[in-house]
Amino acid sequence: MKIAICASLQFHQEMRQVEKELKKLGHRVYVPKSLDLIENHGFKKPLTVKGRLAAEAEHNFLGEHFDKIKTSDAVLVVNHDKKGIKDYIGGNTFLEMGVAFYLKKKIFLLYPVPKMDYELELHAMRPVILNGDLSRL
Repeated sequence: MKIAICASLQFHQEMRQVEKELKKLGHRVYVPKSLDLIENHGFKKPLTVKGRLAAEAEHNFLGEHFDKIKTSDAVLVVNHDKKGIKDYIGGNTFLEMGVAFYLKKKIFLLYPVPKMDYELELHAMRPVILNGDLSRL
């Protein structure tokens, strides 16, 4: 299966680990462009809105990942705890899930749907919860 990994940039190490495990299971895996920039070019997520907008304009992070989702069979959300929220799913990841849902792609969550303001919308996309078990893909 072709799988696009989606997650907060804070989880870049976890995304790489999941990527390796998925490849061992025989899947083709797409990761966000930002992973390469973080690991090989010293990129750091800008702290200001202006900085984030400039980085998005320069690198087209959202558009490029949407293209990867389009060519995938499924997305896998790597959702660990962040900001005091268990199994966090942030704004960009929520958008990516929305694109996958619209394109009728399978949506997998590594861990359960978090208790957040958009919890209902997350459930409405009918994700498959893996409870940390990638063999369930």
